[in-house]
Amino acid sequence: MRTLTLLAVLAFAVPAAAKPWQGIEPGTSKREEIIKKFGEPSRTVTQDGKEIIAYLGKEAIKGTTQAQFKVDPGSQLVERIDVFPGPVIDKETIENSYGPACPAGPAPATPCYLRKLTEDFRTYFLYPKLGLAIFFNEDGKTVQSFTFTTQKAAK
Repeated sequence: MRTLTLLAVLAFAVPAAAKPWQGIEPGTSKREEIIKKFGEPSRTVTQDGKEIIAYLGKEAIKGTTQAQFKVDPGSQLVERIDVFPGPVIDKETIENSYGPACPAGPAPATPCYLRKLTEDFRTYFLYPKLGLAIFFNEDGKTVQSFTFTTQKAAK
């Protein structure tokens, strides 16, 4: 369900500047950069016409339990990165790292989040200026995953 909601938010993805993760930037970095930086993945699958490069288990990237890179097979561009953190990360850490809630009225020049709910009523923070969505566990306090995408796709 969370994925369906996120896909609806990201449906009109077009390459644009995004917040990079570990030096890989959606809309800019290419498939070969992932392999060069992180080595051979645990698995590679095709889903909905996109290649998913996954690092999990003993190949998990440091600080994660899993990381997935969605790549367009034609352009070889990274479209999206899903990161499942290893350590427990709380809301305060997120706000201190990426920015506070957006105020009512016009959006400020600095990054801020919009509080959203998935179809299964889980909270996530959407940082449109960063191309970043942060999903919380059922407790609503700790991070389940990060999704890095282009700024345009995050709107």
